[in-house]
Amino acid sequence: MRIMILDRYLIRQFLPIFAVASAMFMFLLSLIDLFANLVRYLNYEVPFAQIMKISLFFLPKSFSYALPISLLFASAYTLGDLYARNELTSIFSSGIPFWRFSLPLVFIGVFASVFAFFFDDNVVIPTMQVKNGLARHFLQQQSAESNSDIVIKARNGQLIYSVDYYDHTAQILNGISIVEQNSRGDFISLVRSQRATWTGEYWELVNPIIYYWDADDLLRSRILPPTDTYREQPDTFRRHAVKADELPVMQERLLVKDLKAAGLPFIEAQADLYHRFSFATVSLIVMILSISMGGRFRKNILLMSLLASLSAAVVFYVMEMITMMMAKLGYIPAVIGAWFPVVVFIAVGLLLLRWAKT
Repeated sequence: MRIMILDRYLIRQFLPIFAVASAMFMFLLSLIDLFANLVRYLNYEVPFAQIMKISLFFLPKSFSYALPISLLFASAYTLGDLYARNELTSIFSSGIPFWRFSLPLVFIGVFASVFAFFFDDNVVIPTMQVKNGLARHFLQQQSAESNSDIVIKARNGQLIYSVDYYDHTAQILNGISIVEQNSRGDFISLVRSQRATWTGEYWELVNPIIYYWDADDLLRSRILPPTDTYREQPDTFRRHAVKADELPVMQERLLVKDLKAAGLPFIEAQADLYHRFSFATVSLIVMILSISMGGRFRKNILLMSLLASLSAAVVFYVMEMITMMMAKLGYIPAVIGAWFPVVVFIAVGLLLLRWAKT
């Protein structure tokens, strides 16, 4: 019962500080984004209401950025304040170890990591798509969902699409060539068309011409009758026109699958996919680091624990940047590049937390 009361007490001390820190960092990040684009907004005479609307859609992203640093600050401040008021001395004298007392903060870090993953996938990415769409509209920029010079392999490589330009808004392929080959890679036919329009179920080719070898090994051509053979989804072409980190997890998985099937480089997209999962654990990592560092100092606890945990977080980000770069270049497996820093820092943080002096 005593421990449960202490758990609730620690959480009550932590949550108000976390709320204030989150609001402060969100406000600062929103201002940074606003002033970074303010000159362009003014040059294109974007209405004030639309600027505020664009900034509003950036708030979920700013909260995603602010979450780890807010957890870091709030946990360091909470423990430092308890140390300063000598409340932890009374708790430790009753026989409760530091690691057990701080366990609720670890659980908050776990919950924040799980929340961050689903929040990014279901809220941040859609709102950023709306924000970027509004910004492109008012700044007269071309949508990135359309693409040019696309080469796609489908059906285990037996169909190869070459498209001059894909218009995502109208779902139209312009300047399309389709090569069909058998499982051994032998040429069967080539279909060329000025344009193909998505009907909802298949691509309808406009004035298609098919080239093929006849029985006498002579190249023949004829007009191809209407057909519903080509059923590759429009997102197959769109996914190649956007960055992997701008897609939800399921679409990013499909992107990796498409790249593999097309015989195109996929290692970078695969590393980004693994990184999407591993990066969600940052909230847990900074929480563990902040708690473990807070249990190692007896003087200037707030300042020292905050500086130590920030330094450790910087080392983590540098290590993660290096391993992700190595993974994208193919020097190490993508899963190791994404998860190695996470495993190392969680293990080190838990050991420091377990051995923290009380």
